[in-house]
Amino acid sequence: MLNVPPQAFPAPSSQQRVAAGGRAKVPLKPGRSLMDWIRLTKSGRDLTGLKGRLIEVTEDELAKHNKKEDCWICIRGFVYNVTPYMEYHPGGEDELMKAAGADGTDLFDQVHRWVNYESMLKECLVGRMAVKPIAAPKGMLPEKKVLGASARDLTPSYDWFQTDSLITIVIYTKQKDMNAELVIVDCEDKRLRGEIVDDHSYLVEVDLDHAVQEDVAVNIAEKVGKVEIILKKKDNIHWKMLGQALESHNTFIKRTERGLFYRKCKLVSKTEVTHDTKLLCLMLPRSTHLCVPVGQHIYLKQTIAGTEVVKPYTPVLPFLPLDFKEPPRHDGAHLYLMIKMYSCGLFTQALDHLQIGDYISVSNPEGNFKKSQVQTSEDLFLLAAGTGFTPMVKLLNFALTEVGCLRTVRLIFFNKTEDDILWRNQLEQLALKDERFEVQFILSQPAKDWVGKQGKISSSLLSECVKRSRKDSKVLICICGPTPFTEQGVQYLKDLGYSQEEIHTFTA
Repeated sequence: MLNVPPQAFPAPSSQQRVAAGGRAKVPLKPGRSLMDWIRLTKSGRDLTGLKGRLIEVTEDELAKHNKKEDCWICIRGFVYNVTPYMEYHPGGEDELMKAAGADGTDLFDQVHRWVNYESMLKECLVGRMAVKPIAAPKGMLPEKKVLGASARDLTPSYDWFQTDSLITIVIYTKQKDMNAELVIVDCEDKRLRGEIVDDHSYLVEVDLDHAVQEDVAVNIAEKVGKVEIILKKKDNIHWKMLGQALESHNTFIKRTERGLFYRKCKLVSKTEVTHDTKLLCLMLPRSTHLCVPVGQHIYLKQTIAGTEVVKPYTPVLPFLPLDFKEPPRHDGAHLYLMIKMYSCGLFTQALDHLQIGDYISVSNPEGNFKKSQVQTSEDLFLLAAGTGFTPMVKLLNFALTEVGCLRTVRLIFFNKTEDDILWRNQLEQLALKDERFEVQFILSQPAKDWVGKQGKISSSLLSECVKRSRKDSKVLICICGPTPFTEQGVQYLKDLGYSQEEIHTFTA
């Protein structure tokens, strides 16, 4: 298979490249929106040029289609004619051309693994890649890959046992410091899915032998790394087996290689935060165990005009806790999302029209932020623009309740007007409650009576607001907002002498 080196995408000078691997949009021509693309795919027009035929594509044939006016790309063994999609691609035509006539799977996964390309490009499907048979020498079998002893020792395993009323699945993770955030369990219609996630993913996935009740309990022995998933039998009968293993059962792979899993969550409340931003509360199914770690995001999936559309959002807390006697205990049954509703946004308008009681698909969490980045710091600076504030909410709470070594926690919050500031009163109360915390509001379009700082992100503003508490203080600077804000902020910080290791960008 023809492969493009991963470092070639996005191009170094591309508008799509962000300091920490994020994705930027480029201006599209009028009539080239997502809704326009959906309409085109449903128009009956032949988008493949093959008049409805599906073909087997060889490497040589794929390589011939490498021009803007004739561009085929392979993703996970399927070949798509993306020529008609060129002008509709939010990342621009040049980014698609990086994989023209080649296998673009790695490039696709780097930039937007979460996008449902099968739905978006289903009318562009040319066919499958032809598989080359690999002939083994006569009289020999192909070599089997065998894990070394150390690798085998680290591979999780599972077992199960039963009582008259319960089924218990025990996962031996073989890692210390297990916690609830690393365990994801879903059980629906006899399908059990239990996943242990960190940098790798271990999955137990079976079609259960008999029906179970909705309630699922998860017990974690943190020190020894043992996880118990406890199911209640619907009927008190003896099970001869746990169930039938599904395709990915008992596999241990890199987390990024595991496909996203979605479950349906119910919208239980929708409250106004500002004039254009709302706080949505989603209830997880009773048979789901899911805790979104600090700094990670989930994906929401909706079907709009017959096409699945996916967008990332970072869950927040329902409010900022102001009592720091002990860390707040979240019930684990709800997710809270703070979302700006764009008047011209196809996805957010669909979200805004959801009624209480409606369902929406929610993915497993993703993200590369580690709590240890905060736990080893002495000064924490959070740079947020607009709803770029959302990853900072849990991070702020974690820093002030569970990290004792921090001397300074400062939020520099950029907005257009006072009316745009999210949770302003709560943030000001928090600053009065905890002497380590400071908040600085900066407006780009302030009213005449605004007495605070004004302007956009700049080197001079950052030099004034981001300062080490001591000359040798260990610093972590987290930044989130629109792509230009993030890119400029990272560059200004580097110009001020901060290293890449001291900067974390949230780019989902």
